[in-house]
Amino acid sequence: MPKPEFEVNTDRFDPYKAYRFRVKWDGKYVAGISKVSGLTRKTTPVKHREGGSPGIQYTSPGLTEYDAITLERGVTHDPEFENWANLVWEKKNGVGSFGEAKGTEVALKKFRKDITIELYNEADQKVLAYNVFRCWVSEYTALPDLDANSATSVAIQKIKLENEGWVRDADVKEPTEYGG
Repeated sequence: MPKPEFEVNTDRFDPYKAYRFRVKWDGKYVAGISKVSGLTRKTTPVKHREGGSPGIQYTSPGLTEYDAITLERGVTHDPEFENWANLVWEKKNGVGSFGEAKGTEVALKKFRKDITIELYNEADQKVLAYNVFRCWVSEYTALPDLDANSATSVAIQKIKLENEGWVRDADVKEPTEYGG
């Protein structure tokens, strides 16, 4: 018999489903998020050789990059996506003192946020959480393409979050699953 994949629930062999999750920032859950892109980390290999052994090439870890995370949700009256996106780019009305157009300004104090992505099992127990650090909105889609011929589709808004890394929350332990 294969070794159990789960330490607490040794009879469980199925992986967790990808449809039960929540996203939190500023200490509260954000309503209606229907899709979160994957957490991906890439480390560039650095190639080098030894002087006495020119025929062998070695590799060492180099620069590590974290891919941007995209969050999607249906368009509602909740302004959370827009409010965060506006901290990075805010259109000012009028003209500046030297005749230049007032354009973009960054609200440096609050435009970066830490977020938490939580995964839940079928019994609504938190099973995993990842803390993502120093996120900021690099792309915001307020409205999707609108099409009168697609009467059954939902209007989806998106934000793309640049980030400076993530770690698994070690305080979230495997919960005991009950059932008959």
